[in-house]
Amino acid sequence: MMPFRLPYTCAFVSAVFLLIVSLSLSRVAFSQSHNVIKQTLSFGSYSSSGDYGEGIEADILYFPVSYSVNRGKWVAQLTMPHLEVDGVGSVLVNIGGVNRAVAGTAREQNSGIGDSTLAVSYQMDPTSEKSPFIDLRLDIKIPTADRNRGLGTGELDYSAQIDISQYYGNSMLFGTLGYTFRGKTDLYVGLEDSAYMQLGVARPLSPKWNIGAFYDFRESASVFSPEIHELVPYFSWQISDKWSFTGLAAFGFTEASADTAVLGQISYSW
Repeated sequence: MMPFRLPYTCAFVSAVFLLIVSLSLSRVAFSQSHNVIKQTLSFGSYSSSGDYGEGIEADILYFPVSYSVNRGKWVAQLTMPHLEVDGVGSVLVNIGGVNRAVAGTAREQNSGIGDSTLAVSYQMDPTSEKSPFIDLRLDIKIPTADRNRGLGTGELDYSAQIDISQYYGNSMLFGTLGYTFRGKTDLYVGLEDSAYMQLGVARPLSPKWNIGAFYDFRESASVFSPEIHELVPYFSWQISDKWSFTGLAAFGFTEASADTAVLGQISYSW
């Protein structure tokens, strides 16, 4: 067996966190109507490219479709993606370097359904007007991707995290602390459980425009991959009462990061 050094495309995971931040920003509006159900359908496009510190170019295209339901303090979201990978060996989104039992050196193009994600979060009541907002969240990665084509591990993963946000004037500071438990497999050895953290700030420019940025840190997801440090600036545009658009880019501080990584997501809410 030979080690595979694979890109760690955590920008999309950060984009999912951005959705939780946007829900927190609108929390006040929903706190007075716990029986109101808000639904959101989102379509995204994520692209990353680079050699990820290994001298081997790999390109990733990731097209997630997400459906979320928000009622009172609860938010549930299901994400199902289409994934396209062009590179040497296998590329596992949000994993990093692994040791694959079936090795290869030829450049391959693989595409198909990626791993789906089910997320449930609970918004706790603040103890006072000046206390921070706290959300508890559980993510389950469902192995819908074909592991034999290098699109997934074929195992269930679980992530538990806490999100904290606090207003300071017109700005909001937010942070996340979480831990991922990864299912082990004979095909991809060396996978490890790992922690992650995000710290950021969001600020409205107008009633329709918001900007922000966050720092993203993730421990190594396998014995073959380094930890990740990235800065992710973003913007969001409220096109109308029902339509919105979010864009972001990721700038890595380690060789394991992509050379370029961008994401755009359009959402419809009702």
